[in-house]
Amino acid sequence: MTQPKVETEIEPVTQDILDEAQELSRGAEILPEGPTGLARKIQSARKAGRVLRVKLGVDPTSTDLHLGHAVVFRKLRRFQEFGHQIVLIIGGFTAQIGDPSGRNSTRPPLTREQVDANAETYLNQMGIILDMSKTEVVNNADWLSPMTLNDVLKLASLVTVNQLLAKEAFGDRLEKQLPIGLHELFYPLAQGYDSVAIKADVELGGTDQRFNILQGRELQPHYGLEQQLALLLPLLEGTDGIQKMSKSYNNYIGLKDAPDDMFGKCMRIPDELILKYFELTTTLSGAEIDQIKSALELGGNPKDAKEELARQVVMQYHGESFADRALEEWKRVHSQRLAPEEMPLQVVKAPMQLFRLILEAKLASSSSEAKRLVQEGGVRLDGQQAKDPNFEVGVPGADGMVLQVGRRKFVKLVGA
Repeated sequence: MTQPKVETEIEPVTQDILDEAQELSRGAEILPEGPTGLARKIQSARKAGRVLRVKLGVDPTSTDLHLGHAVVFRKLRRFQEFGHQIVLIIGGFTAQIGDPSGRNSTRPPLTREQVDANAETYLNQMGIILDMSKTEVVNNADWLSPMTLNDVLKLASLVTVNQLLAKEAFGDRLEKQLPIGLHELFYPLAQGYDSVAIKADVELGGTDQRFNILQGRELQPHYGLEQQLALLLPLLEGTDGIQKMSKSYNNYIGLKDAPDDMFGKCMRIPDELILKYFELTTTLSGAEIDQIKSALELGGNPKDAKEELARQVVMQYHGESFADRALEEWKRVHSQRLAPEEMPLQVVKAPMQLFRLILEAKLASSSSEAKRLVQEGGVRLDGQQAKDPNFEVGVPGADGMVLQVGRRKFVKLVGA
């Protein structure tokens, strides 16, 4: 006789956990089941008397970090503030393979020494955002390097080549008949195995990491582990508002930028990115960001919102006093049209044509650019617009002279 099927009743999630999951989910896509899936994960861990293990893997392939990198670090910090365990995986092994995501060519391999040196600078900069005393830092070379060929073949047997070639980067290169290194196919497997090694509950990454993170989710059941959730964050556009933030596109805001430079770069972002930047680059709560959104929708001045955004960003990396000073300096130069209090010095030893002086002060890259800047009205001497690129500038007196090119470049001209 067939036994009646017993429906398993799903335990309702408490409101405090739902609120926590909702806050942690802001600005992110969570797979599967969205914030509800995260809430269930939190409740399950709490019933077991533990916190979530939240993973981020970082391949230290360069030395400097920018606000685009910091998006995932900010989200990690939120998990930390809710008491969860952050596990930061330095890709000592995977960085030597190179992540093929978003690439149309094979990455050049890095040496272990290069990876170690880059990792040290990464950790120093991450410490600005994360509480490193509560962060578990591990290196995937510790478990991937000792693998035998038998271990690798066992891991490889868990997926098919068809599955791996479904990765967008591989598909694009196949379509264009560009080469794919055999070792690159192992990258998603290696990153996925990291989730097995540290028993991850949640893995964070950009939307370009979707395939790699889901690969970890696929591998975990084969090793007797519960599947992790994928928390995907959007890639941050740079100051041009078009390309993703990158040093290659010269549209980045570096974590080590000086306060005034950082403030000025934030003010260059398009108005339509203001809320996204508040969401992804600041420590403001969801409720505070909603208030800024409402103010803008009611006709608030985007410039005011952008100034507050810039102040918040500078405050995170340099402190409140530097942020307030950067705001005052910005208003002084851009609102009151005054010269900054501090600027580089350029010694003028003899009278010189204006375009040559601009070139010597490194405010233009060529004589033709310097002349064009003057002809377009972008050059001022002591606040007065200059019109003739061949105008002869004399040796400044005791008070010096201010040379301004564009809105943000100032040089104090002084006599020899």
